[in-house]
Amino acid sequence: MTSAGQSGRAPARGKRADAVRNQQTLLAAAAEVFVTSGVDAPIRQIAARAGVGVATIYRHFPTRADLVVAVYRHQVEACAEAGPHLLADADSPFAALRQWIDLFVDFLVTKHGLANALQSDNSGFEALHTYFVDRLMPVCEQLLDAAADAGEIRADVQPYELLRGIGNLCVGRDGDPRYDPRRLIDLLLQGLRRPQPA
Repeated sequence: MTSAGQSGRAPARGKRADAVRNQQTLLAAAAEVFVTSGVDAPIRQIAARAGVGVATIYRHFPTRADLVVAVYRHQVEACAEAGPHLLADADSPFAALRQWIDLFVDFLVTKHGLANALQSDNSGFEALHTYFVDRLMPVCEQLLDAAADAGEIRADVQPYELLRGIGNLCVGRDGDPRYDPRRLIDLLLQGLRRPQPA
């Protein structure tokens, strides 16, 4: 009886794990399409990238706003979870900070068009902004503190002002191929550095 009960539960767990994996695949595909085609990209384009039918996407995400919000949250979580891993694996805390900022910039590009997609639901957008700040600010603070403790950067940099500044630098990239925000962000990060002894 016990083994039958256990065998009855195991497929359910496996099914849930498959469903989660499938949803993650959909979100990753949608994020890639949003980067190249914006949040108004045809659902069939996302379905083709994910290797599923259009009906599968609508089963998981009944409206475009549902899909955009899910992609936003997925990207925020990926960015937040990357911070501690980068800090553990990078050559230095400053190197981890730079790599994390690259991921953050990628996220900002993916986020492009979110406000327009959710314009009918301002409260939903405000909730997402709060979620974004609550998840990413502590990670940025951890990376800044580690780099400051290592003597690599100034100790007076606030995570909110850094993230806000990077966000402002990314705004200007839309529609102007001559503008590369990553170059200016690199200059900004260099400006945080403390002079190292020869």
